[in-house]
Formats: sequence, structure tokens, C-alpha cells
Amino acid sequence: MRSFLQNGLAIVSFLAMAGNAMSGPEEGQQPSLSFRNDVLPILSRYGCASGACHAKAGGQNGFHLTVFAFDPEADFREIVHSDRGRRVFPAAPEQSLLILKGTGRIDHEGGEAIKQGSVAEQTLLNWIRQGMPWEVPGEPTIETIAVSPPEERYEKGQTRSVSVTARFSDGSTRDVTSLCEFTSPDTAFATVDEDGHVTAGHTPGEGVIVIRYLDHVDIARVTVPPDRLQPDAAYAALPVNNEIDRYAWERLKSLGILPSELCSDAEFLRRATLDVTGRLPDPEMAKAFLADASPDKRAKLVDTLLSDANAAAYADFWSTKWGDLLRPNTQRVGVKPVYLLDDWIRQRFRENTPWDAFVTELLTAQGSSHEYGPIALWRDKREPADMAEFVSRIFLGVRLDCAKCHHHPSEKWGQDDYYALAAFFGSMKHKGQGISAPISGEPEYWWHQPGQTGTVKHPVTEVVLAPKPPDGPVFDELQDQTDPRAALAGWMTSPDHPQFAKATVNRVWGELFGRGIVHPVDDFRASNPGTNEPLLDWLAADFARDGYDVKNLLSTILNSRLYQLSSLPNETNLADLTHFSRAYRRRLPAEVLLDAVTELTGKPETFQGLPKGATAMQQWNHKLSNDFLDAFGRPDSSADCPCERDRSPSVVQALHLMNSDQFQAKLADAEGWAANLAKSESTETELVDRLYLASLSRPPTEEERKTAIAYFASEGLTRQQAIEDILWSLVNSAAFVFNH
Repeated sequence: MRSFLQNGLAIVSFLAMAGNAMSGPEEGQQPSLSFRNDVLPILSRYGCASGACHAKAGGQNGFHLTVFAFDPEADFREIVHSDRGRRVFPAAPEQSLLILKGTGRIDHEGGEAIKQGSVAEQTLLNWIRQGMPWEVPGEPTIETIAVSPPEERYEKGQTRSVSVTARFSDGSTRDVTSLCEFTSPDTAFATVDEDGHVTAGHTPGEGVIVIRYLDHVDIARVTVPPDRLQPDAAYAALPVNNEIDRYAWERLKSLGILPSELCSDAEFLRRATLDVTGRLPDPEMAKAFLADASPDKRAKLVDTLLSDANAAAYADFWSTKWGDLLRPNTQRVGVKPVYLLDDWIRQRFRENTPWDAFVTELLTAQGSSHEYGPIALWRDKREPADMAEFVSRIFLGVRLDCAKCHHHPSEKWGQDDYYALAAFFGSMKHKGQGISAPISGEPEYWWHQPGQTGTVKHPVTEVVLAPKPPDGPVFDELQDQTDPRAALAGWMTSPDHPQFAKATVNRVWGELFGRGIVHPVDDFRASNPGTNEPLLDWLAADFARDGYDVKNLLSTILNSRLYQLSSLPNETNLADLTHFSRAYRRRLPAEVLLDAVTELTGKPETFQGLPKGATAMQQWNHKLSNDFLDAFGRPDSSADCPCERDRSPSVVQALHLMNSDQFQAKLADAEGWAANLAKSESTETELVDRLYLASLSRPPTEEERKTAIAYFASEGLTRQQAIEDILWSLVNSAAFVFNH
């Protein structure tokens, strides 16, 4: 009897679908509906296809949808055909489990997801009545969505509505506001309800509302101006050193924020020297710079710091930054390959290799892991998908990670994008000893194999994908002998495709200002817009025009008034943490701080495997044991890759500087700097001035000088002990530990 009923229902379902396919809607009937264009948006909008509901691993109560509907065909099969089609009942659509559970008419763990009598329920009912079609023959596909208004100024607490229009391949449009998901990443600036009603917060500033419709994403900018804008004359009077300042002042003007005053010469000297070379300014250099009355002395200092005379220090410092991102773990890849890669990076920075050439050489490398440094990267990122993820994040600033398994939750990227980028690397071949820890006594050889590009398949459809970069063209006509990697590098570094330049200048900006214009620096997406996109666009274009010269980029930024602002806030920018209206204080990186301590004490650190006198900046991996560097947040040497730094201050760091036996031993060493100063004929005033110049790049204030000189007269203290204690107090000050 049960089998007879099931067969009967199947026949009814078949006849209903057949009838729908053979005849169109009569006059007065509902228009034909499809699963793809009409049902999927409902499943997404009401959370059925979310990771907290039926799209979780294994599904929910036997019903399994794909996350963010990344596999629509699988979702269609699950609803229409799975479990013998028990979820839909075309003979009596109102009795379908899809309707009964979705509207909460029968027990449903998710409650009433879809309101009874709503448009969404009627759409589902009509779709079931029409035989649950997958698609309507010849129906258009969605191409884009657009939110209106895209940008709006709100009064504090004001509520307004946004609408969303979908545009389809045939040029038609549809209002899809009721089927969109709305979220606010920062509720301090604005909140949004499920119907797109936006309410501004009470904090002046700018936020965004993220709108998602199926796999399309758009944003609406929300600006909450301050209670009082500043007069135009206040901005017209601001000095403009270069175009950076023009874009910055224009942005601050729209927010009612005035920039801080110019930093002092001492602050600029210390800030710029640390940012270019990672070293403290020489005391004599500091003294001469502070005494110089030339109006262009800051520009001259920038030129000096970026000159060939400082090439080694510049290369060591910036190679450490990029080495964090490029160097693999030695225990995974082997000691020699990582050493060769580090040496290659440093040499390219010493030569000031244009950044497009640097990246092209890295991505098109072929050869032996024991002879050519860049092969270490290929040895580490062995699978095409791994290399695609790496290239996208480091050189394009786009995180495709989520798209490996499903559609990106807050962006347009899907599995097609992820694996199409991986297809550029599908032709790589290798032989020799594979990954082994840690010495890797035999080399491994990597090369491009012509004619082998069609090896990367879509994990769901198993269709072989042609190479295609994110937001780029399909490279489906590559010649058999053409290395797809070279084609990708050529596309990336072309001025016609500015994302490469944007990602690079944004990362450099982040190093100099403590945060990127787009932040995090490797998270470009529509739902994470930059705080000053016109400025970012100009910087990227200028970088490309200059031939991707990193030193020229640094010079442009360092010479701007914006970079030279004081870290002290004014009444208008006290709460600003994103628009660069003042300098944001940054804790010195671990290697910079250790080298600074070493320089002040005159006693070099000893690093295993490095020659005597080597600096922390010259380390070529993070396995070299050092408690100081570990305390101050260098990357975890056991991570894969060891690229994440902890930049936040901690109690451990403060205690280490205050109580470190190694630091105290350096201070008190009989051949150290403190001992040599004590033996000199310098007066106490001269000693105090020299200590301040060496550590903080400025002379002491009168009060500081008076206090320090008085300390020399403390009972029971020798001259050397007094110097040691003053130097200890300076190193433990926030002025020393932070670059401000």
C-alpha cells in the first residue's frame, strides 16, 4: 500500500511538471517561476541556507543545503528529489513540508522562518504548483545588484530606507529589497533591520551597510557628520606638501575633523629613520639635524635615508617585513631553501628592484630548491589552490580562502574564482626530494610543463577551468609554450589593472601609519571599503607611473604633511582611529627594539648560526632562539607559515624590559657603552644630553635634565651606575618603545 501511494505521488508530480513545461501561464495566472531566480533568494534571505541552519555540516534534521547556496543544483535536488521528494507535494502544495515547516505550522526547530501569508510563502506555493521547475527556458541570469542610495548623510539617530535593484542579462531589472540580507559591520555608526531600514548611530564618522542578494554584494555608505563642521578657511590654510595632503584634507573636511599639528623635528627624525631603516638615528646625526635651520631639511633627510648609503639597512628592515609574508617554515621546506629565499629577497631590496619585476620573478621561478631562492615558495605552496590563495592575498589583497569550499559570505567571490586562479599554476611539475624536515639534503626541481594547463577542475561540477584572475579576463587562448604564470604576472602588473598597485601601496601605507587605507591590508572587498579611496587610487596610479619603485613610494608618503603630523590629538580628532588625522603610535617591531637596545648598550646580541655582530634584522628565519624576540611578538616559528606578528603591547613585554637579566648584563658590562661613558671626561650635563639624543633623538627638557643630573648625586651610586639607571629608565619609557 505504501509503495502504491509513493508511486502515485511520483506520477502526480511528474504530470504536474510535464504540464508546466508544455504550456505557459494562461491569462491571469502567475508568471512562470524558477528555482534559481525565485526560490533560492528566499532560502538565502530567511536563513535556511546559513551555516547556523540547514547549511551546517551534515545539515539539520536530515535536510542539508549548501552554504550560501554555493551549489544551487545540489539544493534543488535536495528539495525536489531527495527522500523521494517528500519535501514538496505538487498535488496539494499547502501540505508540502517545505511550506509547513518553513512557516511553523508544524514543529520546526527554526520556528516561523517565513511568515504565513507573506509574499515569500506565496512564491514557494506557486513554484510548487508549477511543478518545481529548475529554470524557465530562456530566463535571464542576474548580473549585478545596486543599492539606492549608495551613499547618504544621516543625522544622529535618523532612520532611512535603502532599496536594492537586480539587473539581469537581458537588461531587465527587479526590485529585490525584500529578498536581501542586510548587515552592519560597525553598529556604532549605523544599524539596519531585515527590511533595509537604516538607523544612524550617535557617533560621528562613517560606516557601511552590507547588502547581499544570492552571490552578489553591494554596500551603502552611511556618514554621520559631527554636530559642528569646521569652516572652509581652516582647511584652505592647511599646508599641502603633495597630492596625499589634498586628498586627506578633503576627506577630513567632509567629516568635520582637523588634523593635528606638525610633529617636532625630533619626532620626525626618529619616526622616519625607524620607518625606513629600522634603526635609531645616530646621536651626532640627530644633533646636526635639530640644529639645521634649512626649511627643506626634512626632504633632505628622506633623500638621505633612501640613498645608496643606507641601502643595506633599508634592505634588511624591509626584507624582514616581506620575509614574514614570503618565507616558509624551515621545518616544512628545509633550511637551505629558506636561507636562499631570504638572501634573494634582501638582494632585490638592496638593488631596489621594481616591485612588478620582483613579483614576476618570484611567480615564474623554475629550477632547483638548493640553487634558486624563489623555489622555496613553490616547494611550500605545492598545490595550485594553495598558490592561488597566497598570490591573491599577498599581491592582490583579496582573501579568497572562504571560496575554496563555498561562496564568500560577504563578497562576490565563489569557487569559480578560486579554482580559476588556481588554474594558472596547474602546469607546474616537480621531481626530487619532496618536503622533509628540516635539513632536506637533496634538492627538488620545479618547472612549468607546457600544454598542461587544463588540470584544475571545479570541485562540484568537475569542469576543467580556464585560467582567470579575480575580476579579470579568461585566459583560454594561451599558447602551448606560454607559461600561464607569466601571463598572470603580466596581467597583474599592468597599469590597466590597478589592484596589484593598490594592494602594494596599501600594505606599505599600513606599515608607515599602523593601519591601511583598506584595513586589514589584505582584505579588499566591497563590504570593507577604504577610508579614503580617492587617495588610494591616486597612490596606486602614481606608484605604477613611477615604474613600481618602492623607494619613490616611500619618499612620496614620508614627504607628505599627513605623515609628519603629531600624535597628539586636538578636540576634533580625539576619537579618530581610521582617517589618519594624527599619527597613530606604533610599538617598535621585535627585531627593531632588540637592535636598538643592543646599540644603546654597546653589546651585540649573539644569534645561533649568524656571524658575530649580526643584528636581529639580519636573521633569516624565526627558529633562532631568542627570548626577547619571542616576548615582543615575532611570528611563531612553529606556525605554517610563520607570518603573523602580535603588534599589541603586553605585560610580558613590560616585565621583560624591566627585569631581563640579559638586558641588565648588557647595561653593566665593563666594556659596554655605559662603562665607556662613565670613563669619559664628559660632564654630567653632556652625559644626560647624549643619553637622550641616543635613545629619543632629542635633548632632554630642562626638567628632565635637572632630574637626571640630580640623580648622579644619589648616595651610594657610582657614575657608571647612575648612567645605567638613567639609560634603563629611558629604554623602559613609552617614548622609546613606541614610534610616534
